[in-house]
Amino acid sequence: MRCLPLPLALLFVLPLAAETPPSQVKPGVRSIITFSGSIPQNSNEQYKMRLTTPDDPAPYDLSRESFEILVPKNYKDSDPHGLFIWVSPGNQPNLNAEWEKVLADEKLIFIGAINSGNNRETPDRIRLAVDANHHLRQLYKVHPDRVYISGHSGGARVASMIGVAYADMFTGAACFMGVNYFRPTQGKDGMAYDRRYFPHPEMAQIAQQYNRFALITGDQDFNLDNTLSIYEQGFQGDGFKGVKLFQIPNQGHNAPDAKWLEKVIEFLDTGK
Repeated sequence: MRCLPLPLALLFVLPLAAETPPSQVKPGVRSIITFSGSIPQNSNEQYKMRLTTPDDPAPYDLSRESFEILVPKNYKDSDPHGLFIWVSPGNQPNLNAEWEKVLADEKLIFIGAINSGNNRETPDRIRLAVDANHHLRQLYKVHPDRVYISGHSGGARVASMIGVAYADMFTGAACFMGVNYFRPTQGKDGMAYDRRYFPHPEMAQIAQQYNRFALITGDQDFNLDNTLSIYEQGFQGDGFKGVKLFQIPNQGHNAPDAKWLEKVIEFLDTGK
């Protein structure tokens, strides 16, 4: 990928020379992978522009980070796969074992940064996901229309920000039990939910026109009211073309069963 001036040019992300997958990554087995060399889209200038902030993020060194990766057992270069990039609320990616088969069946490569939980600064969590996106595109044959960012709870809030502010690099976002938005919304009984970030307006326009957003919550999820207000007043109110609410009966704040992951991926794939 190369750094392009904002706008529609950002829809076209050009790959660098391909690398070779490290030998320790075995298809079908959870493995640890590391990368070096953060990309231009993670420069301070790009971060400040995409998030419309005057403040430099703290120093970030990708070579000191590690990721958990799961490549489907039947992956072949002749059959491009999608990416399922995960932002965890905890320090470990903690991929649900029931979800592994779904991701394999749906031909999605999973990756989640280690030490990227809610106690980590948001700029780091964003840049880890963005770097994972780029480096996996160099290692594997990736379907360009199936590059998804996802997360749970606080990780889902970060994923929702990435889905908009980096809409040129991701084609969909799956936000499980948490979501942020870029203008205030109001819930039941006058509950106010503040604007949580400030994406560049042209990135928001790309997200509005081209990307898919799945907002997953449950009847017993303590983020239900927040999610409903953002879905109705935010995404729907602002005319996002590809947004869907999944309100799961009797579901609490925990990650849902694999069948719901299947439904979410089916929706995200409608945009490919």
